[in-house]
Amino acid sequence: MIWDTLLAFPPATLLGFLAGSLVLNFTPGADVLFATASGIQGGPKAGAAAGLGVGVGGIVHVLATAFGLGALVAAHPGTLDVVRWAGAGYLLWIAVRSWRAPPVRIDADQGAIRPGAAFRRGVITNVLNPKVMLFMLAYLPQFTDPAIGPVWQQILILGAMTFFFGTLVTMGYGATAGWLGGRLAKRMGLLNRVAAVLFGGLALRLAID
Repeated sequence: MIWDTLLAFPPATLLGFLAGSLVLNFTPGADVLFATASGIQGGPKAGAAAGLGVGVGGIVHVLATAFGLGALVAAHPGTLDVVRWAGAGYLLWIAVRSWRAPPVRIDADQGAIRPGAAFRRGVITNVLNPKVMLFMLAYLPQFTDPAIGPVWQQILILGAMTFFFGTLVTMGYGATAGWLGGRLAKRMGLLNRVAAVLFGGLALRLAID
């Protein structure tokens, strides 16, 4: 059982993995920038919802890695290109919509983007980012050992830990950006443009990397 596999992990291995994961999670990357842009545009709730959506989307990559789908996709560069361009196109679409969004007032309950929409965007954006899957393939297996138990169970455990803490951190970034954004401007016109630039930058980064 997975519980038995978890208990079989050497404490030093888990501590080393957690330390490395926390460093990675606190380092601003594409997920953090996405949640930050969502928070700037929609307020604290939207920023937190975007971070939660990113975490839920990460579950797909963990499952793909654990059950061998990630390795299969990575072996076919054409598939990765399709996913990468789809993700870049989706982010570009969000950027255009953000740039054109009307300058509505932002408060605790209202912003240019609702929390539900921010959550859905977070899920889709992360699922369509092949770099996350490649990261899972490169990072998680380093901490597995067949002597501990089934490798797929180990990957599920490590992946769950990664995205649990990563989701909390990303939600924190998004909520903080929303809180600060609501106090930096009374209206959302300028903040919509800032969010659009961030989304567009993420699209460009995903397309050229």
